[in-house]
Amino acid sequence: MELQDHRLNPGLYIHIPFCKTKCPYCNFYSTTDLYLKERFLQALAVEMTFYREAFPFFDTLYIGGGTPSVLNGKEFATLFRHIHDHFSLSPEAEITVEINPADHDADMLSLLRNLGVNRLNIGIQSFDDAILTFLGRRHNAREAREALAQACRAGFAHLGLDLIYGVPGQDMASWMADLQYVKDLPVDHVSCYQLSLEHDTPLGSRFRNGDFALPVERMQLEFFKKTSAFLREAGFLHYEVSNFARGTGAMARHNQKYWHHTPYLGLGPAAHSFNGRKRWWNHRNLESYLDDLGKGIAPVEDEERLLPEQLRLEMLFLGFRTAAGVDIDAFNRKFKRDLLKEKAVMLKHLQQEGLVVIENGYIRPTLNGMALADQLALI
Repeated sequence: MELQDHRLNPGLYIHIPFCKTKCPYCNFYSTTDLYLKERFLQALAVEMTFYREAFPFFDTLYIGGGTPSVLNGKEFATLFRHIHDHFSLSPEAEITVEINPADHDADMLSLLRNLGVNRLNIGIQSFDDAILTFLGRRHNAREAREALAQACRAGFAHLGLDLIYGVPGQDMASWMADLQYVKDLPVDHVSCYQLSLEHDTPLGSRFRNGDFALPVERMQLEFFKKTSAFLREAGFLHYEVSNFARGTGAMARHNQKYWHHTPYLGLGPAAHSFNGRKRWWNHRNLESYLDDLGKGIAPVEDEERLLPEQLRLEMLFLGFRTAAGVDIDAFNRKFKRDLLKEKAVMLKHLQQEGLVVIENGYIRPTLNGMALADQLALI
């Protein structure tokens, strides 16, 4: 029987592991071997058979990548047929697809609407051509604006976009110009990510070689605070460290499952899953993924059974990333502890430092606290 609170029902994530080109900053798994798309979709249907009893019902579906929009209309139709053949989706399910602005196509958007997609997330990253070139994106600013206009005309119920700040060569004026443009768009969700360079990416290598510098910590904090202030003034809720929504109804329901420690199933190469006690993840290699499923084996790379202490730290870590914060009663019931009593000294210190407030049964991070959310969890 389905539960009415979407934070309690599990979510389904499907990783489409294909990109036409690899962005030099991106550490998400993908391959440019597009000829494997058909084999991947066949294998994905096999993977679904392993989980339809343990995860029979979902009220969110998120199709990410990689670049899901490299799939053509026939491939999207096949993907959704597999999903409906194996799982039940709520009639009110939030169904999100990520698209690259370079792939915008009126016919594809119409097809996605007909397949039940009600939320698009567009990887804009910037409206500045120089920034897009540095990031190795395959679209330009004109294509970004055209993709947004076309998505608006297609009539999706919810429309979100991603932006990146803290890029070398990007000053505050350039970043604020992006936000000013976004403010007047009919989008109801904006994700603003600080550029983070992983060790094994081309841009990460260039950074280590001294080819460029990233903004200093003081400048990073200024980007974060000015972004929050501007978007809140424009009517957005700053509901998670990197995420802003025009009202509670526009908050990304699927992503909230991660932050609320709700179970989720991830399918596809490198996808992660969580059932409330155990986390497992698939091979970060398409060939290994295909080989296992060709043998009728679940393509799981490894798993981790979480101890109560790990779950406790995760609940704090994830809760402090959100404006809602940590539900004290829920924490105490789940872990049979008195959080306020146990951490009284540290919480008093964090309050005096202006990093958290305790009100209405929650420990909530302030804006300064959200900027340090990863550290707050260590209390």
